[in-house]
Amino acid sequence: MTIYLDHNASAPLRPEALAAIGEALSACGNPSSVHGPGRAARARLEAARRTIASLMTARAEDVIFTSGGTEANNLAIAAARAAGARRIIPAAFAHDAVTAPAAASGLPVETWPVLSTGVVDLAWLEARLAAASEERLLVALMAANNETGVIQPVAEAGRLVREAGHLFHVDAVQIAGKAAFDFAGSLAHFAALSAHKCGGPMGVGALIAACDAGVSAQIRGGGQESYRRAGTENVPGIAGFAAALEAALSDTGEGARIAAIRDRLEAHISDARADITIWGAGAPRLPGTSCLSAPGWASEIQVIAMDLAGFAVSAGAACSSGKVRRSKVLDAMGAGDEHAQSALRVSFGWSSTMEEAEAFAAAYVNARSRALPRAAVAV
Repeated sequence: MTIYLDHNASAPLRPEALAAIGEALSACGNPSSVHGPGRAARARLEAARRTIASLMTARAEDVIFTSGGTEANNLAIAAARAAGARRIIPAAFAHDAVTAPAAASGLPVETWPVLSTGVVDLAWLEARLAAASEERLLVALMAANNETGVIQPVAEAGRLVREAGHLFHVDAVQIAGKAAFDFAGSLAHFAALSAHKCGGPMGVGALIAACDAGVSAQIRGGGQESYRRAGTENVPGIAGFAAALEAALSDTGEGARIAAIRDRLEAHISDARADITIWGAGAPRLPGTSCLSAPGWASEIQVIAMDLAGFAVSAGAACSSGKVRRSKVLDAMGAGDEHAQSALRVSFGWSSTMEEAEAFAAAYVNARSRALPRAAVAV
């Protein structure tokens, strides 16, 4: 039986989400229909919208349901372009769901540097905004990094961007349900969310758009989502999304429990081996994320070795159709080739246990020891 330690890629479905999905699936009705079953579906949809908005400190009318975080990020970039953005500045560790649509937008793209701690360089941003011409910028920041778990100074960045009169987008996909995220307090114009990172179903997400941020529909057809995203809403998935997010944030002790599991893993590894680096440990992090590197031991080989040992982990973002790439996050932090090519991410969540962390740590240390002769030859 495989021990699943890849919650940042996709968390197991929470029981509360499964129950909400099942209840919604058992009911029939299109939320755009005016008859009784349609109105019932609409009521379920709007209840979920209110729940998610409340948990993210947003207005219900500002929540636009999408097929996931990737679509939400795409919609935000398209909306910013329509609102007059003429240059996009994503952080150097931005997810492909932000950098790819930015590159495809036709606008110039400029990279926001990251410090060696894994935190964005606010001083650089402040200077860049001060030097900006009359062109309007879209600044994009991932609230918590998907590889290192480092939590970013979103509110501080939002204040700088707002005061300078530019647009601010937050990729909140990894942080939602794992740590506090205050959309209003972030001063963001847009924020992307995804259900399956916090124990909801795959294929459901949302874009939160502030009242002063217009949204230009990219999927056209009917008038769903107030004409901002056409297509019949996935009511069961949305109900599961709301239930998962509510369950995640209602358990006030869950974060501390998961952090203790992560800390035990890292202590075991650090005590056993001095040649394994833990990234982002000096900055605030998501409770369940641990990014390791072992020079001379390629990320892909590590993933395969741990899979054979019965553990599901990853080498970074799960967005490359099964491919393992060097860590652009560690590259952005200036870690160097030997670390970027040997990065491994272990991520815990609501279903994780201390015993799983201890078992992984022991297996990982043993696998590293066995790999050393080959690593020495490769170096």
